[in-house]
Amino acid sequence: MPCPSNLDRPTAAASASAERLRIGGFVPLTTIDYPGELAAVIFLQGCPWRCRYCQNGALIDPSATPVIDWSQIREFLERRRGLLDAVVFSGGEPTLQSALPAAMSEVRGLGFKVGLHTAGPAPRRLARLLPLLDWVALDIKALPEDYPTITGIPRSGAAAWQSLSLVQASGVPLEVRTTAMPHWTASDLATLAALLAQQGVRRYAVQACETRNALDPLIPPPAIPLAQLAAAIDPASFEEFLLRGH
Repeated sequence: MPCPSNLDRPTAAASASAERLRIGGFVPLTTIDYPGELAAVIFLQGCPWRCRYCQNGALIDPSATPVIDWSQIREFLERRRGLLDAVVFSGGEPTLQSALPAAMSEVRGLGFKVGLHTAGPAPRRLARLLPLLDWVALDIKALPEDYPTITGIPRSGAAAWQSLSLVQASGVPLEVRTTAMPHWTASDLATLAALLAQQGVRRYAVQACETRNALDPLIPPPAIPLAQLAAAIDPASFEEFLLRGH
């Protein structure tokens, strides 16, 4: 566990700012959301996109009533020093909350590593967070021009791919994730993977599309098993290549 420096210790004003965090869910212990670390996960309210396969539809509305206060999270983490390694901020889309930097600073001040799950819709906000981060999982959903068919938002792909470049330039350890759309062919996925490898992505995870409870009730189940879909990807293109789901 990292030892907090004076720069990591939050001011009283920062602690008050963190209290504004709108939290839609909390997992006190996970072994799968931060590679190699025991972590807690905080799910934040609000997302600007409407991804068809989204499984966290309840987190989209930024004005939804929080299910837990930041003060309760802080108290939990104070009791878990030496037992947990890291805290991951997820969503929804966590980068949209203005209180997030203050909350991350508090987590670092308590001695935990800080992870972030993001889809990258707000590159400028992400850039300001990078000095506070020890690890990032970034969703790259498709080629830039294909994003609107997934998110429902024009030009959303440009923001996500800009976020990819920012994280890579920062040197913060990165995992890129893609959820394979049900209609994709092996060639579609291989083209995306090849571009990511060309961009220098080292750790890449491809996830099966879970359509039960999806935001779009009309999205069909995958036509091709994930392993078959990913067969055209050269695993040697990445230092780590992972398949998640079936």
